[in-house]
Amino acid sequence: MPIATTLRPACRLAFLLALTSTIGAQTAQQAAVQVNATVTANPPSITFTWPLDATATNYFVRRRLPGSLSWGASTTIPGGGAATSWSDGSVLLGARYEYWFQKAGTPQGNGFVTAGVEAIAQHDRGKVVLLVDATQVAGLGARLDRLVSDLTGDGYHVLRHDVAPGAAVPSVKALVTADYAAFPGQVKTVFVLGRVPVPYSGWIAPDGHTPDHSGAWPADCYYADVNGIWTDTSVNVTAASRPETDNVPGDGKWDQSTLPSDVELGIGRVDFANMPAFAAGETALLAAYLDKDHDWRHQNFTCAAQAVIDDNFGWFSGEAFAASGWRACSALVGTGNITAADYFSTLNVPSGPGHVWSYGCGGGSYTSAGGIGTTTDFTLSSNRSVFTMLFGSYFGDWDTTNNFLRAPLAQGLTLTNVWAGRPHWQFHPMGLGESIGTCAKLSMNDGTAAGYGSRFVHVALMGAPTLRQHVVAPPSGVTVTDAWPAASLAWAPSPDTVAGYHVYRAATPAGPFTRLTPNAVAATTFVDPTALAGASTYLVRALRLETTPTGSYWNLSQGAFATATLPAQAAAHTQYGAGCHGLSLAASPTPVSTASSGTLVTYTIGNVPEASTGSGVYVGLTIVSLQQDAAGTSLAGLGMPGCTSWVGSFDVTTAFVGAAPTQTTTFQVPAGLPGGVEFFAMAAALVVPGTLNAFGAATSDGVRSFVNGF
Repeated sequence: MPIATTLRPACRLAFLLALTSTIGAQTAQQAAVQVNATVTANPPSITFTWPLDATATNYFVRRRLPGSLSWGASTTIPGGGAATSWSDGSVLLGARYEYWFQKAGTPQGNGFVTAGVEAIAQHDRGKVVLLVDATQVAGLGARLDRLVSDLTGDGYHVLRHDVAPGAAVPSVKALVTADYAAFPGQVKTVFVLGRVPVPYSGWIAPDGHTPDHSGAWPADCYYADVNGIWTDTSVNVTAASRPETDNVPGDGKWDQSTLPSDVELGIGRVDFANMPAFAAGETALLAAYLDKDHDWRHQNFTCAAQAVIDDNFGWFSGEAFAASGWRACSALVGTGNITAADYFSTLNVPSGPGHVWSYGCGGGSYTSAGGIGTTTDFTLSSNRSVFTMLFGSYFGDWDTTNNFLRAPLAQGLTLTNVWAGRPHWQFHPMGLGESIGTCAKLSMNDGTAAGYGSRFVHVALMGAPTLRQHVVAPPSGVTVTDAWPAASLAWAPSPDTVAGYHVYRAATPAGPFTRLTPNAVAATTFVDPTALAGASTYLVRALRLETTPTGSYWNLSQGAFATATLPAQAAAHTQYGAGCHGLSLAASPTPVSTASSGTLVTYTIGNVPEASTGSGVYVGLTIVSLQQDAAGTSLAGLGMPGCTSWVGSFDVTTAFVGAAPTQTTTFQVPAGLPGGVEFFAMAAALVVPGTLNAFGAATSDGVRSFVNGF
């Protein structure tokens, strides 16, 4: 059944409203079981509740682990249609579970939640393939680098490819499949940024408009399906009003109308090509979106945990399109935080708490939805909603001029949008910290309660697939101080109330990062006892126990970065035993001053200009151990003859590598030692691996030890 007629928009809307008024009392809200949950940790249990529904006769529930392809057995909930709660005590602390609640009655209903008790934090979100329109790279500049940093700071490892808009669609797919094969089980998401070639597929009309809108629709799911068989040999349809919808053998548009196999990856697209209604232009719109994406991730703006639903279709012969909104929003903001109200008048406000979720549906065109608004409305809006769903005829075919599905991303606070109603979308995993790209994958593959359009190739996410609903303000100002062989970190705390911080380390800012903290540290300092020689990047993330309408989970903030170059570790000194041993070297450290204060004698040692790598970089001498000669023998020359024994050891660890020919090292030893003693320093000369050191000998490890007296 078409979801809009070919009448002019005003007449179409009047027709639809008249149609829905004849259906009776059934509503889209009644087609949703609006489930919330509360949890207890000891023992772990989850109690689910939902509003009393006079149309219900029975309730049933199924459970599965996230990622499972099948649901467990159906359990009848006691109480029949009067039931409003059910508890599950067979859960584990730290685990996540998906639940499917089914309502029997007239009408039937469905509800989905992801629930858990203190579900574990997700430190590693896998690898994301970032496909970037190559013509936008120069214009976006540092914003692209910042996006990669933001993704890395949220637990992703980024695999970026810059793609020409004119590239063949299969060649773009080949980039994804090559990454997937190179990193088995690690690639999770595809992020499309800009006018990356658009796949088309099928002979479909999900909005019911045949023949003028029947044929190939945009199908980004093609990039997310790594091993499905896609063909271009059989579909032959040319009746649509737009030539882009035509699909004939050999034209580069695929035959498949439904997924040939489950998609393996979440996918989302940010694409402002061919949107002249927005005066800013494509590059500026992409830049503004990346700014908005960054600001959301770092809590530079927020929206309240509430939702608005604007339903201009109603029951619609049982399809109840807005059930997508009622199902999702009840799980994500709480049943009591949803308002049925006008979309634009509620959201297009200059200030206020906003609504993190929103839904609107009505008879559509490529640039409008009846009862909601038009693309022009979005050009003027300050819409205060981050995640939205819109539904109506035509604009689900999103690769069109001034398309209404893409328009919300170009203005206001909105970061994502989907065409939700044919099929219904599932966003409940976001309630326990999953990304919206995970929900796109789930919705594309869903064959449970999706309704008409289930597994069709047109299902698409407009927006960054890596976004999450709950944001923890990150720490800031990470510093790294050399405390060799350790590194000492400090940072400014998160503005939020948090349980602690996790620290990670990588050889480069791109990662991959290794977590150094088995448990979160409560302080805003951390000592890495096994720091890496040379350059290292540290990442610090705040941790908070997030309580949501469907349970609780450990939520990590974006990461704050710091990169530091630490000197190579000095070689461990040799125990020389009786006598005095030395190595000949080209220069010796010279004491420039001594001072006595209380029980300590302070020696200041001048590093020598001769300790050069030969390339203008000077290498400091590091005092690693100070030894006392108990015999008090007068020493002469570098060979230090006549030494009898070594007693005592006072370790210090300072060094430098730089362009300055001289620097000084200060250390302290106990005062009041027996008279007539001499002190000796065991030092390490740090050198560039493979170059000449202070001995005039080549090294491969960059470290040499020697003994010298002063």
